[in-house]
Amino acid sequence: MMQRREPETVIQEHADIDERIYHVRLDSGLSVAVLPRPGFTKTYATYATHYGSIDNAFKVPGTNQSVTVPDGIAHFLEHKMFEKEGGGDVFDDFGRYGASSNAYTDYVSTTFLFSTTSYLHENLDILLDFVQRPYFTEENVAKEKGIIEQEIRMYLDMPGDRLHSNLMKALYHRNPVRLDVTGSVESIRTIRPEDLYVCYRTFYHPSNMHVFVTGDVDADRVIDQVAEAQARRAAQPQQPIERLYPPEPLDVRESRVEHRMQVAAPLFMMGFKDEPNHFTGQELLRREIVGALMWNGLVGRSSAFFAQLYEQGLINNRFQAHYTAGLTYGFSVLGGETPEPERLEAVLRDALGTLPISRQDLERQKRRELGEYVGLFQSIEELAYVHNHLVFRGSSLFDIPDLIRSIRIEDLEEFRARHMSPSQTAVSVIVPA
Repeated sequence: MMQRREPETVIQEHADIDERIYHVRLDSGLSVAVLPRPGFTKTYATYATHYGSIDNAFKVPGTNQSVTVPDGIAHFLEHKMFEKEGGGDVFDDFGRYGASSNAYTDYVSTTFLFSTTSYLHENLDILLDFVQRPYFTEENVAKEKGIIEQEIRMYLDMPGDRLHSNLMKALYHRNPVRLDVTGSVESIRTIRPEDLYVCYRTFYHPSNMHVFVTGDVDADRVIDQVAEAQARRAAQPQQPIERLYPPEPLDVRESRVEHRMQVAAPLFMMGFKDEPNHFTGQELLRREIVGALMWNGLVGRSSAFFAQLYEQGLINNRFQAHYTAGLTYGFSVLGGETPEPERLEAVLRDALGTLPISRQDLERQKRRELGEYVGLFQSIEELAYVHNHLVFRGSSLFDIPDLIRSIRIEDLEEFRARHMSPSQTAVSVIVPA
């Protein structure tokens, strides 16, 4: 149910769990959401931009100029935002007020955050200020290249990261979701300060960003504080961003990739590439829920098939499966450690398309998902993560329960039938060197 509290603020309520989110879109275009959690000792705040690792080609807003930037630049830009002109970094500023700060970049967004038990408004001022103050020079960009190159090399030496990276490159031909979020050593070396400024001016405009605060807070005061900070910035309007993505065929690029590393036991990951779609909002969220319910029913820890694979010694209790979707991609991955990757692959290929999913199993999985949803509100970190995951996709936390209840067994079977074609399947294996 939606109701107006003030002309500029909308309250979204969920009566079943007695929760509400206060929403406002400011004149600058910035959207703000506050979810009060009375009684919580910690407050969590995020400042996110709808800009991730897949956004490496776009048109500069207000022009017809197409720009292609180096892979990994969104993650690089995230790092550089913490450096202050004149020396020092923003972590020290947060530390003076007892806050813990961090940031992360994924396929579609970059998020800056802090958590604190005191001095909320002082820390919120820091968050709102530093994300609006880019500072890039030839010298500090060159220094950062060395730091991020070390990070990239570290990930390349981590078997789990290499396993997933190889799978994505096997699944996709051209879609930039196939690329590592951090980019490559070669791509990072080509980044220039002017590249960073072009990306910042394009994607860090308030109309492309979102502030979310949750904890024992006064929603009105938080919104007023953000509004005042935006008024001081006086950002000019910006036309919508046109992101450029290459066409992607349905079939996979490679059906199998094997790599040797120092591991105690082979690592196995199978991926299923989703058909191209243009889902947004609740339709996209519903597809993610269908994927989650299907995989939990087929190979979740409570499933008979999981028990069978475990008893045969083909998997251990870290074996898992999940489906991920965005506005331009969708894929499932499943896997873990196995002593016999070829045998596990054969068993999965033979069984996954025909394993029964009963209506009883589905209802049990739906109850489990609804229980996890209620539990989500006991962790403000997880709450913020899920909220930000949904906000740039056009849906809301409060959409989840009704969508879970709406799923039918026919939805799972239709999804499975369209999702598990051999031509859409790839396998990545890490074997002991």
